[in-house]
Amino acid sequence: MAKTTSLHCRVLEGKDLPAKDVSGSSDPYCVVKVDNEVVARTATVWKSLNPFWGEEYTLRLPRGFRSLTVYVLDEDTIGQDDVIGKVSLSRQQISAEPRGVDSWLSLAPVDPDEEVQGEIHLELQVPKQGHPRVLRCHLIEARVLGPRGSGTLCPTATGPCPWQVIKKTRFPHWDEVLEFKLAEGELGEAVLSVEVWDWDIVGKNDFLGRVRTLGHTDPAPGPQGWFQLLPFPSTAEDHGPLLARPWLSWRR
Repeated sequence: MAKTTSLHCRVLEGKDLPAKDVSGSSDPYCVVKVDNEVVARTATVWKSLNPFWGEEYTLRLPRGFRSLTVYVLDEDTIGQDDVIGKVSLSRQQISAEPRGVDSWLSLAPVDPDEEVQGEIHLELQVPKQGHPRVLRCHLIEARVLGPRGSGTLCPTATGPCPWQVIKKTRFPHWDEVLEFKLAEGELGEAVLSVEVWDWDIVGKNDFLGRVRTLGHTDPAPGPQGWFQLLPFPSTAEDHGPLLARPWLSWRR
């Protein structure tokens, strides 16, 4: 069985984009991601709020991919590029349109706390011996954490208490075990939430993703393995007439 599927993608144009530069214009370009991997980038259209890109790509979609996202950004010669918005299509949406989509799609605002990537390696267990009952969490490592700011991370994980900071890496290795006391009346399962943050010595820390998982309180190994980091639940709403026009179709 094929491990990838080909998808033909045309990134055509945008209209009525917001001005991000002091000149009253923007320098927009697009980045195409499959899940969290960048697979294509358009040229920059300088000084335009109604850019035409007209670029075509044949993308290889891995089996089991979750989404395809087109980000529209404003290129800056100094400092970090501004994110204008995004269009995200799930695997289910793409599969439901085998002949593709050719229409204007509204750009959704981008919340940095939703733009997470990477996985975290956990082992959960309730020891057979001991009182009070505890949930033992072995935080092993994380991988491919999303770049924030300059792209240099100092990740730390937090649960009911924090783990150590690992400096300047997107692949931190903690190998730490913490034990959390279970409530006296807690039966069946305990919910454990682990969040990963980029620690900053100045300013606020940046959220990198979280995992919420169940640890069985029976004396047996609980969930273990790699867990996909997830964003906080989104409360973002559509913020107006920002439009882009990607066109998608399956290549059989």
